[in-house]
Amino acid sequence: MIRIVDLHKAFGENRVLQGVNLQIERGETMAVIGQSGSGKSVLIKLLIGILKPDQGEIYIDGLEITGLKEDKLQSVTKKFGMLFQGAALFDSLTVGQNVSFGLERYTNFSEEKKQELVSESLAKVGLRGVEHLMPHELSGGMKKRVGLARAIAYGPEIILYDEPSTGIDPIRADAINELINRMKKELKVTSVVITHDMTSSYKVADRIAMLYEGKIIEIGTVEEIRNSKNEVIQQFIHGQAEGPIKNW
Repeated sequence: MIRIVDLHKAFGENRVLQGVNLQIERGETMAVIGQSGSGKSVLIKLLIGILKPDQGEIYIDGLEITGLKEDKLQSVTKKFGMLFQGAALFDSLTVGQNVSFGLERYTNFSEEKKQELVSESLAKVGLRGVEHLMPHELSGGMKKRVGLARAIAYGPEIILYDEPSTGIDPIRADAINELINRMKKELKVTSVVITHDMTSSYKVADRIAMLYEGKIIEIGTVEEIRNSKNEVIQQFIHGQAEGPIKNW
């Protein structure tokens, strides 16, 4: 479903990605782990065309997207739904209007159909009858759920999760993990989870890829990553200060 080949991206002297190679199969959940600032969010922005790579190729369902013009790119990016870090809801819009955002952009459905899909999407994430509420009236966990409802409302084939467990307590984070698993099962979507939370990775991932010093250094199942002989991976997954990863 997604194939990334020799992807490079720098910002001035900061070479964030230095040859990323990664293949994500249709219907699987891939967790990409790594330190804060390792380039995980940059990778997501490249996938959806917000940024352009300096070098390399990105194939979505067999189509190479890095050279596409805006109109062609939009036809590809509508395959993606995204749960942003912090949910990124529009403060001036109601919950219902937030969830309807992608429907307004990508579909020509009637207002009645849009409202039906908004209600269905909210129900799928465990929220009913909240369309009239404003974002400031929601808890952190509810905001994440509304963000996920917005991501799934127009029927994407791929869902990207940017640090889905950040900013909420462990119980709400686990509820989000359960939702990620439910979305995979019920909607048959391909999922990419960008995270440094190993509890979340172990619970949702079919495979885990570690991003370190601009490259994917290992890919494997949960058990393969747990049992990796790579010292960098072992230091990261156990959260140890001592090891080859620099602390500062």
